[in-house]
Amino acid sequence: MRDLLDRQLGRVTMYRLMTLSLLLLVAIYTAFTATGVIEGLSTGDNLVCLVVLLVASYASNRLLGLAWRVRPHSESAVITSLLLFFLFVPLPSTDTGNLVWLALAAVLANASKYVLAWRGRHVLNPAAAGAFLVVVGQDLVGREERINAIWQTAATERLFPFVVVLALLVLWRTRRLDVAAVFVVIAAVLVVSRLVDIAGPDQSFVDVLRTTAYSYPIVFLAGFMLSEPLTLPPRRRQQLVVAGVTAIVFAYPMWIGWFTDTPPSLGVFAITPELSILIGNLVAFAFARRRGLVLELEQSRQLTPETHELTFRSRRPVRFVPGQYVELTVPHAGTDSRGSRRTFSIASPPDPSGRMSVALRVPEHSSSFKRALLDLEPGQRVQGTGIGGNFVLPPDPSVPVLLVAGGIGVTPFLSQLRDGSSRDAVLVYGASSPDEVPFTEDLAGTRVVLVCPGRPATLPDGWSYVQAPFLSAEIIADAVPDLGTRTAYVSGPPAMVNAVRPGLAKRCRHLRTDYFTGY
Repeated sequence: MRDLLDRQLGRVTMYRLMTLSLLLLVAIYTAFTATGVIEGLSTGDNLVCLVVLLVASYASNRLLGLAWRVRPHSESAVITSLLLFFLFVPLPSTDTGNLVWLALAAVLANASKYVLAWRGRHVLNPAAAGAFLVVVGQDLVGREERINAIWQTAATERLFPFVVVLALLVLWRTRRLDVAAVFVVIAAVLVVSRLVDIAGPDQSFVDVLRTTAYSYPIVFLAGFMLSEPLTLPPRRRQQLVVAGVTAIVFAYPMWIGWFTDTPPSLGVFAITPELSILIGNLVAFAFARRRGLVLELEQSRQLTPETHELTFRSRRPVRFVPGQYVELTVPHAGTDSRGSRRTFSIASPPDPSGRMSVALRVPEHSSSFKRALLDLEPGQRVQGTGIGGNFVLPPDPSVPVLLVAGGIGVTPFLSQLRDGSSRDAVLVYGASSPDEVPFTEDLAGTRVVLVCPGRPATLPDGWSYVQAPFLSAEIIADAVPDLGTRTAYVSGPPAMVNAVRPGLAKRCRHLRTDYFTGY
């Protein structure tokens, strides 16, 4: 089941999965309103609002990109408009003023990506920022017929099962199920506790749970907004703290009633779901000043028939921990369903000069992104939208480790082994053929067990060979007799990782995994 899910979700990028999930929710919601499953709402009004949001978001994103002299990410603008749809709809489209303010929310959301940014990366969730700024704008002009982000569409009983399923798919794809779980559990516990206190014995606990699920957009926030990668800190513990803080602020209007009769607000602003997301964004920013990177291609070299290494140089030193990844954006014509952004494990150690290398496998029928990346000439620049990841070795170098790599999954280990620190490490390296074993010179002197269907003509010092069509926990256990004393790290395609994980978990001290899903 894991393999099937990873394989299917890996066919599209995270951005495309988010777009398709939100579009599917819109389609289901529209079908329900048209057939009367969800009553009292005009399907025509909803569709007019959706078109206004899409047009305003897409157009403003393009114009802002021109103004800032960058190529805008169009799919991001579409996602922003779909999120705003679930924040604001239903609104009567017969009121032109409503549509103007709705369009303004989309414009402000996209503007926040450029204006409220730090070194090339936006600080705030765009949809939440747009909704919040519209409320502030209406206050400033003294508008009586206000539109507010009411979240009614995102928290609807009929839509709830679909929100849960699609949110889980997004969270599985982004590997943030634990982050979402922290938010959902804390927010739900606080809201449920307060509702039980308010309702007293007249309402059953089941009814309270239903009210919490169907009236508060907890799951929607966790799956589609809190999980946004550009507004989360890079390390997992930091992300969990942000999730907890956001949940507490989200539930503040409920639990503050236990202590005071003061209206739930923060200064002049009412505490709303979108404001809780923005406060969480600021906490994330405080953890790590996320920065965009301008990377200039210095060198591109072909290591094997299908493996290439690209070396970039940044204008400033790049701070990262060996084992982390960088997200690259390469706008190009004819972009396919994989999109124009992709994450790569950094293959080089930290370098004060700003050098950074990534490696990629490029089969005969590759994505448009990979072809565009390989077509870059030295001196051309790409945008690195951030660095993150938790696939790092123990801080104590005395802890012995087992590194298990499948194919191009060796790249995070290259950064770790090239770092120069003395560590008891064994690398078990699975390759598809003897012609596809890159980085032999870089790994010379490292204890490596190569698992491959055929034996290469030569093996570097410190290498041994096991003939097998693919990696398995049994092969690894036979090749590494002291496996039980080691902490294992596994990196590679989901099928390989899922195949060896259960057996290694029973045999080694601890186990960490990294996936190359959708690579």
